[in-house]
Amino acid sequence: MMNPKWTTYKQLRKAGKILLFATFLFCSSEMQAQEDPPKPISVTTFQNLSFGAIIQGFSGGSVIIYPSGSRSVTGDLIQANLGYAYYPAIFEVGANLGTLVTILNGPDVVLSGSNGGTMTLHIGETDPPSPFINTLTPPGLTQVRVGGTLYVGNALANPAGSYSGSFFITFIQE
Repeated sequence: MMNPKWTTYKQLRKAGKILLFATFLFCSSEMQAQEDPPKPISVTTFQNLSFGAIIQGFSGGSVIIYPSGSRSVTGDLIQANLGYAYYPAIFEVGANLGTLVTILNGPDVVLSGSNGGTMTLHIGETDPPSPFINTLTPPGLTQVRVGGTLYVGNALANPAGSYSGSFFITFIQE
C-alpha cells in the first residue's frame, strides 16, 4: 500500500527527481581526477663493490660478497686480511612512497689487472630483493646493497695486483 503523502503522480514524479538528484550527488563525490605522473626515481652510488684481499692457490676459485657484507671463497683461495676491506656495492634510491622498483643486473664484466690478467665479475643478489616497494617518503633514500662473485684463476692467469672495472645495473620504476 502506498504512503498517503505520495498519492498523486505529480508528487511521485517530484520525489523521483529528488531521489535522482541525490543519487547523482552521491556518485559525483566518488569521482577523482587523474593523478600526476610519478616522479622519476633517482639512483646514486654510495659505495663501490670491493672483494678485499685474497691469496691464490694452484687452481683458483671464486670470491663471493653477499649483500649483507659477508664474504666467502671457493676453490683453493684463502681470505686475507691485509688492510683491504671487502663490502657490497650500495646504491641510494629515491622514489615516491609506494613505488615498485625492479632491479635488472647487467651482463658479467671482465675486470682488468694492474699487472696484467683479467677476472670475471658476476653481479649477485640485492638487499632488498628485487622487486621491492619503496617505503620511504622523499627525501628519504632506500639503500640497495648489491653483492657479486669474482672468478679468480691461478697465479699465471691472474697475477697479484688490483683489478678494476665497471658493471651495470638497471633500476626500473613500475
